[in-house]
Amino acid sequence: VQLVESGGGLVETGQSLRLSCVASGFAFSDHDMMWVRQATGKELEYVSGINYDGADTLYGEPVQGRFTVSRDNDKSTLYLQMNLLKIEDTAKYFCAMGSMRRVDRISYRGQGTQVTVIT
Repeated sequence: VQLVESGGGLVETGQSLRLSCVASGFAFSDHDMMWVRQATGKELEYVSGINYDGADTLYGEPVQGRFTVSRDNDKSTLYLQMNLLKIEDTAKYFCAMGSMRRVDRISYRGQGTQVTVIT
């Protein structure tokens, strides 16, 4: 199993970023996926989840209404569109498999991509 995130960077508050996660080594279209994040010195935090076919999505309260999760099963790729970014969104973002809502059920996650939001 390999999950490779990209798309992070340094942006100002209010701007947008789109993260991607390319999956390989397993049947991507059979698995629910999620995005989680971890800020320096803090615990892993749930961001968003999507079921295996993209029909069902969930969001953590801090990102509700600003972030959108999606997937392209033909490309084995998971996405996270992040709009209206805030300073508190600064963290390393990981895509993960194992569940679409339970951080404690992650079976694999990628190496992450850093998102830094400044004023």
